[in-house]
Amino acid sequence: MIIVIDGPAGSGKSSTARAVADQLNIEYIDSGALYRTATLLYLEANRDQQMFFRLLDQKQISFHYQKQQFHVAVDGSSVSSDIRTPEVDDWVSEVAAMPRVRAFVNNLMRKVVLSGQYIAEGRDLGTAVFPDAELKFYMSADLKERARRRYKERKDGNPDLTLEEVKENIAERDRKDSKREADPLKKATDAIEIDTTNLTFDQQVNQICSEVKQHLAN
Repeated sequence: MIIVIDGPAGSGKSSTARAVADQLNIEYIDSGALYRTATLLYLEANRDQQMFFRLLDQKQISFHYQKQQFHVAVDGSSVSSDIRTPEVDDWVSEVAAMPRVRAFVNNLMRKVVLSGQYIAEGRDLGTAVFPDAELKFYMSADLKERARRRYKERKDGNPDLTLEEVKENIAERDRKDSKREADPLKKATDAIEIDTTNLTFDQQVNQICSEVKQHLAN
């Protein structure tokens, strides 16, 4: 079984999906982390597409969820911290828009969910990657609130970061994600929409867990 949560950056889908996975004792997949890993390889290739695609074919990307953390490794070496940098933030939308990269990441995820129970979050999971998912959610929140959340997450590791910088980055990410040619960000017609702007974290987690439990009971 696969449950998907889509939504824009900062809507709370990653932390919510992890909490739901923990409460329901199922596996969690962070698709954004996989696109960030591809972006890390793109930067390693000095943004040379030919070299980048060669690296993408050669490198072994593995991932697992453990102790409330999604871990990603390239050729056995952890990159979980390396993919959470402002430089990766600046380029991830461009890399994620490449059809070949999307096909690569989608294939990684589809292979993993062939057995077991999973919850995954991203931007096009319910529309492009797992259109037959048993349950689909779309999380949203206004831009100001999403920027505040993302700034709170990142400020300790990036002391020079400003709230305005985060807000501009998210707004640009929204623009790129919604207008990209390959699998743009959009709500699946059969997705349950949850506006988290005025919800507490526990409220949004409990709402999704309740929907999942109700679905499993039917």
